[in-house]
Amino acid sequence: MLATSTSSRAASSRAVSIWLLAIVAMIGGMVVLGGITRLTGSGLSMVEWHPLMGALPPLSEADWTEVFEQYQNSPQYQLVNDWMVLADFKQIFLWEYLHRLCGRLLGLVFFLPFLFFLKTKRLQGRLTRRVFVAFVLGGLQGILGWYMVKSGLSDRPSVSHFRLAAHLSLAFVTALYVFWIWLDLRIVFPEKRDSKVLRALAGIGVLVGIQIVYGAFMAGLRAGLVFPGFPLIEGSLLPFSKLEGLSLAEAALWNPAGIHLIHRALGWLLLLAAPAVALWARSRATSPLQKRLCTALGLAVLVQFTLGAFTILKLIAIPIAVAHQLGALALAGLILATGIAFGWGKPEWGEAKR
Repeated sequence: MLATSTSSRAASSRAVSIWLLAIVAMIGGMVVLGGITRLTGSGLSMVEWHPLMGALPPLSEADWTEVFEQYQNSPQYQLVNDWMVLADFKQIFLWEYLHRLCGRLLGLVFFLPFLFFLKTKRLQGRLTRRVFVAFVLGGLQGILGWYMVKSGLSDRPSVSHFRLAAHLSLAFVTALYVFWIWLDLRIVFPEKRDSKVLRALAGIGVLVGIQIVYGAFMAGLRAGLVFPGFPLIEGSLLPFSKLEGLSLAEAALWNPAGIHLIHRALGWLLLLAAPAVALWARSRATSPLQKRLCTALGLAVLVQFTLGAFTILKLIAIPIAVAHQLGALALAGLILATGIAFGWGKPEWGEAKR
């Protein structure tokens, strides 16, 4: 466990720290379930949204028949899955049900301890406000999830890839925000902030953020199947010539081939830049923690790139694709932790004295 840097941090309950990490882990579980739900085509199987009610699945044959009939009126069934019988529907329903159930459980795991920690004065002042913001983000995530699903229940048999990207991005933001709260409680600020390292890490963080959005675009448009070869595509590393005749906006935002090539290009860029930045930052490290995090960051980029390559080569095999998505969250978390270890959030000494 990392040491605390101030007496006020030391006074924070160990139970609060465990609770915050449990929330991060549960959001990670939601990311995994969301990925499986997406890859199995299960996300549109529940056509009604009951945020507070409806926690129980269909329990009788009559209940199953009713929800199946509701699904049969959806565009996905009529245009894509009209071959399904009730037994097939039950399989896709299960993943979406588990995803929503996990969301409900996450709300309880957050809200009930939050009340307890407030009552016992383990949450006070700024920490209370930060945790409440996390609760608001979680609520918004549920609303955004339904807004995403709704886009596939009217005229089209799939959800909007823009809404999918927003839903995934907010999940990442929420997880990283809660992780940041934990880090701010537990990690020791360095004696001196390394601004050069922080600027480099910020640049890598921006690239990873864009890559996460494009990963969601890839999933939403099934763009991973457009170019199944790796590392070359018909003899070329990045054949942008295949996008001739497309506008920049169409290639970057709508066309599966364009989105695929941009995702690959960003992957190669990160593979070249991020380990180099991590190695350089390690050479400037002044503490064992900084060195360990830099090493972990460089290795995480290599693992993530490898997972991405195998996701393509294995034609979006679910275990590899889900590991790739979870790896993106882990990588973003490592960038955040490394940044804080080098002084992100540390006030300037002059400002602190004032």
